[in-house]
Amino acid sequence: MASASSLRFVVGALAAWGLLAGCGRTVAQPATLVDLKDRTLKFTLTDVDSLERDSTVGAHRFTLVFSEGLTCARLADGVTATLNGQPMKLEPGGVPDTGVGGREVCESPRATFDFDPERWDNEPTEDLRIILQDDTHSMVLVLRDAKAKRRFLRESGSPGTLRRNQAYSYAWLPETDVLQGPTKASLIHKNTGALGVLDVQQEGNTSRFTVPPETVEGQFILRMSGTAVAQVLTCEGVARCEGGLYHSGDVDVTVSP
Repeated sequence: MASASSLRFVVGALAAWGLLAGCGRTVAQPATLVDLKDRTLKFTLTDVDSLERDSTVGAHRFTLVFSEGLTCARLADGVTATLNGQPMKLEPGGVPDTGVGGREVCESPRATFDFDPERWDNEPTEDLRIILQDDTHSMVLVLRDAKAKRRFLRESGSPGTLRRNQAYSYAWLPETDVLQGPTKASLIHKNTGALGVLDVQQEGNTSRFTVPPETVEGQFILRMSGTAVAQVLTCEGVARCEGGLYHSGDVDVTVSP
């Protein structure tokens, strides 16, 4: 039979890993920023212009998430996060109280900022500077020219018309971005919802496709999406910073012979 001291050792070891034996619950350990300095900051800028889901929550959002660690961490009180001086929404992480049974999942601490796409479109392109700080530590992430509205711009012809068996080119903007491949493009029929995936050829920030000759005439949504490389100028106070700049855009088009 196990001794009381050995049982205390096992329980203590499990607690150190964020688990409590017996009750099966994951326990989040309070964490200051200095406790998270060995983790990776993962970021995503999401810029989605959808004609089908115009008011989707998070369609224009910058998200910052801490990578997983050996223990489940919940941010302690006193942490602040800003993006270019404006407050971000902090989600401390930990184990959400869902009120239902089953396997519990630890959520990593994160910060989000919902931006106004029209405002960003009208304002000059700038670096994004994200600062997290508390009484113990500070973290700084700076992304070159990331504060910008992204789009695919057709290089010639009427943007609302596509012809079967014709090739078209679209440039990713802003030009300071470096587009990763491959870009995706599709035609969605507005009446039937039928989806046709287009074969995209990419050269630098320019994406080209040919409208298949069997495409039916009618009204479509042209949807294009891609991810640009985020150029990290500063990554201080953490082990690493990594992420990308994602954009998806819809355009009403008419396909004709």
